[in-house]
Amino acid sequence: MDTSSDARRALLEKLIDHAPLFPPASLALEDALAADREAREHASAFVLARFVCPASRLGELPDVGRGVSVVLDGPFEPDERVEAVESPMPDGLGVLQALAGEAYVEVPLDGTLEERLDVLASLGMRAKVRCGGASTPPIEDLARFVRGCRERRIVFKATAGLHHALRQDGEHGLLNLLAAAVFGDEERALAETDAVFRFDQGAFAWGRRSARAEELERVRREVLHSIGSCSFLEPVAELESLGALPL
Repeated sequence: MDTSSDARRALLEKLIDHAPLFPPASLALEDALAADREAREHASAFVLARFVCPASRLGELPDVGRGVSVVLDGPFEPDERVEAVESPMPDGLGVLQALAGEAYVEVPLDGTLEERLDVLASLGMRAKVRCGGASTPPIEDLARFVRGCRERRIVFKATAGLHHALRQDGEHGLLNLLAAAVFGDEERALAETDAVFRFDQGAFAWGRRSARAEELERVRREVLHSIGSCSFLEPVAELESLGALPL
């Protein structure tokens, strides 16, 4: 038995929240559902997490076979499929506090970051960070966010710009972000551009450091919950090119 598969499953299971309705894909609903069906049928479908939908379109969304994360762009009717709600800060705080389930508040990576994280920690809410899109945050700012969440025991999700497995062309890599969450030393982990992250002897390894499945499960539960991506196949294909997938 390949024990490294245990570490890969612990690190990658339900990692990608699929958001094909959002930029840059911005697919029509029929095309988004087709892309999601393809993801559900993929050999690495265990990496697939929730379907992400704008609140304004939740009524149009048919059953996608799993839970939904709603991005607030207006009011929406309660729906048993909704497992998480996402909103900017401070607009969504009052709404999110009134909703059941997981609440992710997007915070800007500016001089107010620590203060905003303090507020979320005091309210027992989760955080959301944008890693790309209109602009890509510097390594130092994203590192501050990861470190700040860990220090305050805030669970977070990341979104935008994470189609690459490893950092390249100035864009952040999803393995880099996972390594920052698992090992700390955030600036260095986020800056790596070579395939230095390994699944070795049942562990996720970086240099002389390694974490086994139990630790990886804890990090995914208590630090980095998921990564939102408008594409499922692109990041999975890059993980395949590095040998991380399929199991």
